[in-house]
Amino acid sequence: MLRAMDSAVSGLRAHQNKLDVIGNNIANVNTFGFKSQSYSFKEAMYQTSTTSTKGSENAGGVNAAQYGYGSMMGSISTDMSASTPTYVGGLNASVDGEGFFITFPKSTGDVAVADMKKTDFDYTRVGQFNIDGNGYLTDANGNFVYGFRPDAVDNPTRFDGDLVAIKVPSDVTGANFGNDSLQLTNVKINSLGEISGTVKSTDKAKDGKTVSIGKVAIATFQNPEGLSKKGSFYYGAAESDNSGSASATIPGGSTSSLMTGYLEASNVDLAKEFSDMITTQRGFQANSKIITVSDEILSDLINMKR
Repeated sequence: MLRAMDSAVSGLRAHQNKLDVIGNNIANVNTFGFKSQSYSFKEAMYQTSTTSTKGSENAGGVNAAQYGYGSMMGSISTDMSASTPTYVGGLNASVDGEGFFITFPKSTGDVAVADMKKTDFDYTRVGQFNIDGNGYLTDANGNFVYGFRPDAVDNPTRFDGDLVAIKVPSDVTGANFGNDSLQLTNVKINSLGEISGTVKSTDKAKDGKTVSIGKVAIATFQNPEGLSKKGSFYYGAAESDNSGSASATIPGGSTSSLMTGYLEASNVDLAKEFSDMITTQRGFQANSKIITVSDEILSDLINMKR
């Protein structure tokens, strides 16, 4: 009798948790880059009344008899599959495949790719970019976007080395990234992640020149589901988590390319969420009914003494 009530209470809690996950999915149905989550149940503890015993020539075997104590949360997993790109124009980009943009709230200087998981970068699928007043490439929340600078000294078309906060150069060669920056117009990004713009200057030697700011980096993880959600469409990675090895490369080739002018929509399936909500609601109601019945039995038991 009391076991039934305990089981029902755990069932109510587990179903409420699932409703919380479903509610969060539905709330973010129009959030760019949102990845839906799914909730699973597992059995709670058991009390063994009769243990399982092996049979012999003189007696048959006996199966175990166990009382269960309801259900509890099994796991909350994230569906990292890509969703439908939505065209919004401007200096925006969507990753066409696997991978994340790399951002950070401040400029930390050069960071080796091998040290990505030590730097507490924020990773996102939402490429809402703009150039701030200091010439840095930033995302919608003002975080610096990291990538690779062009090597203007040896080869201006070469983009590799350490990760850096992408910034507009102070001269047309792209070799100087000082405090001052060129004034650019027609800033755009291509499918290979290269940010470029046209110089606007009173200096005729500079005016109208096209300069490359750099290329955004695409980070990939061995197990992207091991990343932790941080809110505001960001994910976090740490050396101690289950995301596995990390790497950062420029888009194109074996790395996913970009869809310029697009942003990735939420991958929430409303039909699935509503059907899950109905079955979860019925499960919650059934568990609440068990509590009501258990209460009636306890009341009958108390009323036996007049």
